[in-house]
Amino acid sequence: QANLAESGGGSVQVGGSLSLSCVASGDTYSRRCMGWFRQAPGKEREAVAFIYLTTGSTYLVDSVKGRFVISQDKAKNTVYLQMNSLKPEDTAMYYCAARRPKFGGNYLCSPSPAYTDWGQGTQVTVSS
Repeated sequence: QANLAESGGGSVQVGGSLSLSCVASGDTYSRRCMGWFRQAPGKEREAVAFIYLTTGSTYLVDSVKGRFVISQDKAKNTVYLQMNSLKPEDTAMYYCAARRPKFGGNYLCSPSPAYTDWGQGTQVTVSS
């Protein structure tokens, strides 16, 4: 199991930027897929962005493409989510997650199958 700790959330105005960090510890050797999900009040959790740590290959959902960037610092076992041009609909609790890669599909680290390891979350609030 990987232990995940998010940081970097906060409040920002529309059009602003925030950078989230997720530090991984524990079983980082097998958990080569890491990503971000978010959940707004009263809504289901949704996928945001994912990265395959071995190659750096990334996947972002359409709603954040061109605005968010997911990246990693291997030396620090840290994954980042740079969020630009933030909108009110980006307001949510953001969760870092990890799992083993699944070979054979379109993308090793897609939102499905389910991610197994989760952080506690960090709140992002975008106000107009």
